[in-house]
Amino acid sequence: MIKRRSLFALAGLGGAAALLPAGPALADSPQPIDLPSPTVGRPVGTVSLHLVDHGRPDPFEPASGARELMVQFWYPARGTAGLARASYTTPRVAAALEGFLLLDPGTLSRIRPTAHAGAPVHPGPLPLLLFGHGRKGGRSNCTALAEELAAHGYLVAAIDHTYDATAVEFPDGRVVYSSLSDDPPGNDGPDRQQIAARVGDLRFVVDELTGGRLPFRVDGGRIGVLGHSMGGAAAAEALRQDSRLRIGLDLDGGLFGSSVPELGLDRPFLLLTSLEDHDTWRRWREHHRAWGRQLRTRGTGHLSFTDLPHAAGPGHLADRLPAEVYAGLFGTLAPARATELTRAYVRAFADRFLRDLPAPILDGPSPRYPEIEFRWSVQ
Repeated sequence: MIKRRSLFALAGLGGAAALLPAGPALADSPQPIDLPSPTVGRPVGTVSLHLVDHGRPDPFEPASGARELMVQFWYPARGTAGLARASYTTPRVAAALEGFLLLDPGTLSRIRPTAHAGAPVHPGPLPLLLFGHGRKGGRSNCTALAEELAAHGYLVAAIDHTYDATAVEFPDGRVVYSSLSDDPPGNDGPDRQQIAARVGDLRFVVDELTGGRLPFRVDGGRIGVLGHSMGGAAAAEALRQDSRLRIGLDLDGGLFGSSVPELGLDRPFLLLTSLEDHDTWRRWREHHRAWGRQLRTRGTGHLSFTDLPHAAGPGHLADRLPAEVYAGLFGTLAPARATELTRAYVRAFADRFLRDLPAPILDGPSPRYPEIEFRWSVQ
């Protein structure tokens, strides 16, 4: 297995391109890659919006002016008749991600989500879940999870953190690439800058949604935040800072660049991990002051909580990475099972604290999900 430090050095869509040079492209297959459908048949829509925070200069490039974001929304739809299924991402963003991840060219264009682009939204008001991608990731990285939540009645808002994401394409055709170094997380200054920028983005999107400036009706009393890898650290810090957020969830992210390990949290927080433990998690547990869980999914790797296991095989990633690196990224669980487990526990957590619904799988080990190990729990 990869050492813990090395695994978190692969944070987000994590650093694979820094490990080996890209190999020659292998023959592409026309076979589509279908993401797992939601567990209920409710129609799901999606739309991406360009948002500008005129009150905040871009923290990475202040000379460029106001902070600009692309935000993708998934939501329960009134219907999808006559509408096309959404693309996974844009061709230029897909090409950038494939190069970074060492996937065969064209792999991501073969992924088929379930949601339909531009479907009419359910009138709401809807509980809101904000989502943040991993370091050098992108807003589409957890589409299967977002679609599941939307099918169960949530509005999911996934943010491309500009200059952090591998590539962000704006409606006017501009593509902004990541300006982050290849250094692993753990350098407090850069980590705090990145987390501060992400928290600012999350809070701005909440402002826009609760202020009625976007075409969605949000229940302002039912808002949560989650993220993968560095997005999980940002979710924790946003929960600490913003009282509008009721819950937070971290998908295998070390709590770098955040004050949460030293100060803890006073609202429900769920940590789903592939590793047994990490120093930042131990320190968070010592200071946490509310309902909390750390659940480990045995057999997973750092990217098992994203859509990428579904693309890794068709994209021949195993041919380009050392076996121990591939195992650290993807574990041994089948992609469909990893997605099923993540969906089940994320939705149970949101249902329990945003909808007051029973969620018995959060109370102890479940025979239905034997891969889930309860590492720590309180209340």
